[in-house]
Amino acid sequence: MSRYRGPRLKINRKLGELPGLTRKTSKKIAAPGEHGQKSKKPSDYALRLEEKQKLRFNYGISEKQLLNYIKVAKKAQGPTGSVLLQILEMRLDNTVFRLGIAPTIPAARQLVNHGHLKVNANKLNICSYQCKPGDIITVNGNNKSKNLVEKYLNNPGLTNIPNHLEFNQKDLTGKVNSIIERDWIALQINELLIVEYYSRK
Repeated sequence: MSRYRGPRLKINRKLGELPGLTRKTSKKIAAPGEHGQKSKKPSDYALRLEEKQKLRFNYGISEKQLLNYIKVAKKAQGPTGSVLLQILEMRLDNTVFRLGIAPTIPAARQLVNHGHLKVNANKLNICSYQCKPGDIITVNGNNKSKNLVEKYLNNPGLTNIPNHLEFNQKDLTGKVNSIIERDWIALQINELLIVEYYSRK
């Protein structure tokens, strides 16, 4: 399945709040669909699938990308679920979002794709780039890039910048100080269920 480009509020109503997907909130309470939320208890498979979908829609990645990240996380040291979340959080598009430079991850992805940002003084348009401690993210010097970022900074997506990042609003410069800790991941998710979902495949 390719990247989702449909209605985002519908996904929010179905899966719960996804800060990386959209900042909008729906006035509707019931889940999407003709009959709204069903009272039937979801199966174990449905619970695991829902957690996996939360991850995919929040970070805006395809099924193939997520499967590759799972394989990498399994080979790394530490709990697979926590490593998976760290990999996703350290992506360039998500790091830009967490710095407050963009209100959502899709907006951050657009900034990166259109070459408005530099990493370590080099223009980089690869959203999946894995940020490392010491990386410095800067906004291009042209007025178009600065004006766009300043407009986004006036309406930030998240209120707090995680402790592994720092941002200088005057210079429009962000720095990655370390790998993110589990407590600072904004998404409410049970990563163990995602690992279990893929362990069956």
